[in-house]
Amino acid sequence: MAHQARLRICLLSYRSNPHCGGQGVYLRNLSRALKDLGHHVEVVSGPPDPILDDDIPVHSLASLDLYNPDDLFRIPSLKELSNPVNMIEWLQVATLGFPEPFTFGLRAWAFLKNRLHQYDVIHDNQSLSYGLTWLNRSIPVVCTIHHPITRDLDIAVETVSAFWKKIKHLRWYSFIRMQKRVADSFSKLVTVSECSRDDICADFKIAQDRFEIVPNGIDINLFYPIKEIEREKNRIIVTNSADMPLKGLYHLLFAVAHMAKTTDIQLTVIGTPKKNGAVENLVRSLDIGHLITFTGRVDHEEFVRHYARASVAVIPSLYEGFGLPAGEAMACGVPVVSTTGGALPEVVGDAGILVPPGDHIALADGILKLLNNKELAKKLGEAGYRRVHKMFTWKAAAQKTVETYREAIRDHSRF
Repeated sequence: MAHQARLRICLLSYRSNPHCGGQGVYLRNLSRALKDLGHHVEVVSGPPDPILDDDIPVHSLASLDLYNPDDLFRIPSLKELSNPVNMIEWLQVATLGFPEPFTFGLRAWAFLKNRLHQYDVIHDNQSLSYGLTWLNRSIPVVCTIHHPITRDLDIAVETVSAFWKKIKHLRWYSFIRMQKRVADSFSKLVTVSECSRDDICADFKIAQDRFEIVPNGIDINLFYPIKEIEREKNRIIVTNSADMPLKGLYHLLFAVAHMAKTTDIQLTVIGTPKKNGAVENLVRSLDIGHLITFTGRVDHEEFVRHYARASVAVIPSLYEGFGLPAGEAMACGVPVVSTTGGALPEVVGDAGILVPPGDHIALADGILKLLNNKELAKKLGEAGYRRVHKMFTWKAAAQKTVETYREAIRDHSRF
């Protein structure tokens, strides 16, 4: 195959809607950038369906979709359960497991096994299912691992005290055993930062030379400064409302309560917390509900307007494999206060204030430093904008990903 030949690429993603997190954002933007480079791109997806441009075909694989919030944990019909993969999915959910990576791989294999001649390479977006190893016997497969899910498990177990809750987390994350075995079987793996590579290598026992580091891009067509909107004094913004301990929202809420003793602080949280979940309960116990606005789901235009009104963006995560929220805030020209969790220092660099993860006093001090120094805030906001435009574009990510595809194709042809 000529070096500049147009590739036929099949992207796999088991949970792909951009509202579901970074994996959906990755799929949407990488598929667009690959297509713009002239390659043929198709997507095989599990629910919820991805939101992609019309010129990128999507093959949606039916499942029981038991995590659909409109019909959460529904009881499948007997006809549905006559399908063996559906039965596996239901039994694992019923026993508190998370079957989607495994069952998606089975369905993807069944769908693709007679269509492999239509593609040059398959690229998996972190399902790391056994089905991929079967596909790799006939066609080169490249896998992206955004960050080691082992870190999610460790933090989830550490943040609960009840034994049965620890067991519940261990059961939920039991798919990690499969992902470790599958990851070790591929010659080419992609990850998004040096930190992720090092941590995956340590936790999954994989040699570093198997990895290509391809930083995520930031969609600068969606995230940009709006100079006509004036920043509101002492308003800070965070873009994750989830109860997941990994995202560190709890520590930001403690920081808000601490700052409120001396400062008229206002926090905008993009999203909606789980009803009567840990976030809501902590807001009530700290008596800071009057300081916080939960936006619910917002479209991109409103999202960017929220950034424009904010004086500071906060990324309180305990760990990030890359840190899209940091890059998106920087693209909007908002000064950033971030923890040093995971790869966040690689994204923020010297264009923001970095503090230790899990330290709400340090987080509060960093935020107040910017709120009380407009000149520094302006300087860091401008530096962050320049850094994103220089280092984090989807075109560059797609070009480097294509180089990895070509290496995987060459490796596969030798066997």
